[in-house]
Amino acid sequence: MKMAAQVPQVRIRVDLAPGCSVGPGKVSLLEAIGREGSLSVAARSIGLSYRRAWNLLTDLNRSFANPVVATAVGGASGGGARVTDFGRSLIAEFRALEHGALRLAAKRMRRFTPSKVSKAQPARRRRVSAALGSASKNR
Repeated sequence: MKMAAQVPQVRIRVDLAPGCSVGPGKVSLLEAIGREGSLSVAARSIGLSYRRAWNLLTDLNRSFANPVVATAVGGASGGGARVTDFGRSLIAEFRALEHGALRLAAKRMRRFTPSKVSKAQPARRRRVSAALGSASKNR
C-alpha cells in the first residue's frame, strides 16, 4: 500500500524592522477582526485571550505609519473594530507570500520523502535568545 504524499508545511514570519514583524498569528487576528467586526469576538474565534489580541493589535498599529485596524470605543452603539485598507493589503500580501512559499517548498522538497510519518507531537521550540541567555548563566 502506497502512502499519500505529504504536503510540506511552511510557517513564515517577516521581520520588517526591529520590533516590526508580521506572521500567521497577527494576520489570522486581522482576518478574524475583518469577519467579526469586534476585537473581543475575533480573539475568541481564534482562541486568543482579549489581552493577547489587544497586545498583538497594538503592536501592529504601532509598527506602521498607517493603522491596520480602526477601533471605536464601546457604548450604546457597541463600538467595534474595522480592518483598514492598509490592513487588508497587508493581509493579501502576506497570504500571497505564504502561498508562494508553500508552492516553492512543495516543488523544491518533493524528492525528500520522510521514511515514516510520526504521530508524536513535534518538540516544543525555544527561542534561541532565551536558550543562549540561560546557557551563558550556567557558565
